[in-house]
Amino acid sequence: MRVWLLIGLLLSGCAQSPERGVSLYQALGEQAGLTRIVEGMLLNVAKDPRIVGHFANVDITLLRDKLVQQFCVETGGPCQPSDDSMEEVHNGLHLTRSDFNALVEDLIAAMEAQGVPVPVQNRLLARLAPMRGQIIQR
Repeated sequence: MRVWLLIGLLLSGCAQSPERGVSLYQALGEQAGLTRIVEGMLLNVAKDPRIVGHFANVDITLLRDKLVQQFCVETGGPCQPSDDSMEEVHNGLHLTRSDFNALVEDLIAAMEAQGVPVPVQNRLLARLAPMRGQIIQR
């Protein structure tokens, strides 16, 4: 009896693990999925009093396109990286840790709204985390 219980637990654990060979880009729904996530994040930002002011004079369509491209690159998709560095793009914006954290919260909420599993969310966040030091004003 215990053997069957153990086998059942092992099989249920395997059923919930990410498929081998599926890239992060694929797990997020490829280009269409990334676009939905980025658009959801930007809608969340528009309602977020903590950071919406940073986006007041931004071309949102261009920003959306650049973010989708960046996420595509970071997730192993077929997109080409931009020539713009994170430092150059964010220079002079005086962004703080709190600003960065608020944007991450808005991204997480967008991924949750799209039904992205938490392990996949964590894979994306791990890829984006190193950019923190390039974005926050020192």
